[in-house]
Amino acid sequence: MVNKNVNYEIVEVKWKDAEEHGEIGWNTLKDQLKYAKKPCPLMRSVGYCVHRNEDHISLLSSIGEKESSSIEKIPIAFVIEITVLKKTTTTTTTTTKKKKK
Repeated sequence: MVNKNVNYEIVEVKWKDAEEHGEIGWNTLKDQLKYAKKPCPLMRSVGYCVHRNEDHISLLSSIGEKESSSIEKIPIAFVIEITVLKKTTTTTTTTTKKKKK
């Protein structure tokens, strides 16, 4: 049996999302030019930070011993602010089966 402590911070990430606007086919140029001036949506994501580097940050909303939620990857270029909400320690226990002789 192996006990492994894994430290994942719970973080809130504030970020600007990229978006597209318009219908399939042709769109009115006037409407598209008007929409082009609107700011991109401000998003907030909260989760366990399982990876972070100069390219992106990866969050999980749920994490278990052998399973997890889907992962959310946010490009660092989109990130405005990262706030640490809580530092956590997760203990994972792994049982190794004994080989029969």
